[in-house]
Amino acid sequence: MSLVLSGIGVSRGIAIGKAYLLQRGLPEVTEYTIPRTQIKDEVGRFMQALDMARQQLKAIRNQIPAETSADIASFIDTHLLMLKDSALAEVPINLIRSRKCNAEWALKLQRDALVNVFEQMEDPYLRTRKDDVDHVVNRIQRILMNQEGHSQDGDGMPLKGRIIVADDITPADAVLMQHQGIAAFVTEHGGPLSHTAIIARNLRIPAIVGVRHARRYLNDDEELIVDGRQGVVLALADDSMLRHYRRVQSDERRYQTQLGKLKGEPAITRDGRVISLQANIELPDDVHAARRVAAAGIGLYRTESLFMNRSAPPDEEEQLQAYLTVVHGMRGAPVTIRTLDLGADKQIDGDRERALGSNPALGLRAIRLCLKDLTLFRPQLRAILRASAEGPVRMMVPMLSNLQEVMQVLQLVDEIKQELSRQGVDFDPRLPVGGMIEVPAAAIIAQFFAPHLDFMSIGTNDLIQYTLAIDRVEDDVNYLYDPLHPAVLHLIRHVIATGRDAGIPVSMCGEMAGDTRYTRLLLAFGLTDFSMQPATLLEVKSIINASHAGELSIAAAELSHFGHAEDIHRLVAALNRD
Repeated sequence: MSLVLSGIGVSRGIAIGKAYLLQRGLPEVTEYTIPRTQIKDEVGRFMQALDMARQQLKAIRNQIPAETSADIASFIDTHLLMLKDSALAEVPINLIRSRKCNAEWALKLQRDALVNVFEQMEDPYLRTRKDDVDHVVNRIQRILMNQEGHSQDGDGMPLKGRIIVADDITPADAVLMQHQGIAAFVTEHGGPLSHTAIIARNLRIPAIVGVRHARRYLNDDEELIVDGRQGVVLALADDSMLRHYRRVQSDERRYQTQLGKLKGEPAITRDGRVISLQANIELPDDVHAARRVAAAGIGLYRTESLFMNRSAPPDEEEQLQAYLTVVHGMRGAPVTIRTLDLGADKQIDGDRERALGSNPALGLRAIRLCLKDLTLFRPQLRAILRASAEGPVRMMVPMLSNLQEVMQVLQLVDEIKQELSRQGVDFDPRLPVGGMIEVPAAAIIAQFFAPHLDFMSIGTNDLIQYTLAIDRVEDDVNYLYDPLHPAVLHLIRHVIATGRDAGIPVSMCGEMAGDTRYTRLLLAFGLTDFSMQPATLLEVKSIINASHAGELSIAAAELSHFGHAEDIHRLVAALNRD
């Protein structure tokens, strides 16, 4: 009888191959006292480990073929930057000196402090950055413990055609293993927003994360089937099951070939409705991925990465150069820059001692933080306005909850425009300013926001969480995370209709926009602007081009009468079949 293990499918595709179990864990880190006379040597040992970790990552980066997109290499660069950050390069040294403890223990203490900060964050994407801390720290620890020979990078392993099964895989692992020809990977930990998951999607490696105790149930060299779309791993499959998945595998290859032909083709429904498909990016170099799929623009540029892994915020000039990289890279296509979306639980200035609120999820974050700390906000507004002089830029404000916030932002923008004019600095005086609708209160009163905004963008990730009062990355309650909950759909529909009535564009930039299960439903609601991860754009386009928006609207009209999610799921399934 077949064994089926379930997890979270983070990169679609079917893989069939022999399992390769990575059993590499670290021994328990223990504390011991370093004599005062040996403190200098212990600090030197830590610094040598840091340097060796940098050399390892640089060697991995150099192995990435030149034709690989820059956005893949940028994840390795992120880890290299973390090794230079004072949080990892200096604080452990201070702990060694002050506590007279061994380097491994000092590093563990700092790792625990950093992870605690990230775990308190409300934003699921930012919270998963704790994985990067663990990946970098574990690399240093292995060096300190003389375990370089057990590197998780897979050097020398016979990995071609193998399905890697591990507790976790770093971005460096994923890049190297892909170039060694792995068929797929399965991890016991990780989430859909981790850097490793993003890399898997970009490299088109079938991948499933969060498969609890996978290494307990699976064996080395046994044949596995990985279904990245369904998020299942099958072992002990019989011949008929193997034949079925080989057919699916063949169909998927043909489908991907067909999708490639859509690059550069317009997204138009069968009844002539023109749809804009834009890309979400995190790093300036991600524009390459957006251009590879001929995205109509950047619908969401998250600027948080500029502020992370550093002790002081970037100044106006550094931000400007990052924004211009994106603007110039998109060659005349529109770029929507979201203002900083960090919370009170992440200290920009490196002061990690400020007490967290009792509920950071509902605390000082995003626009609330920016309006409270204008020394943080004004340089970003100036940089965005200056970037608008060199291409079509739009500014988007996250987590609006009341009209006063909109008016404060608009007043600040006007003040800075006057300031730039006096200084003779170029900018677009008609810079569009929009708002993210991701707080239920903002969705409910969208009609009051619309007259003051040039556009609205629905951020479904937070909108769903706040509407349903659940944390989608919390294992105990994430089963309640349902984009098709009647309340969620009511809010989405209302915002789209409000924008249409007000004559302003409404886009969607949350994960729901790039999930093909909901493409036809969103077309039925009248959504014409989608923004998503570049890896999903062509598949969404194929569904749009095969759909009749008018017929979908008629078929979905009865949704408003459904109070049970099960009924809605059945109707959406019918829309997708038709």
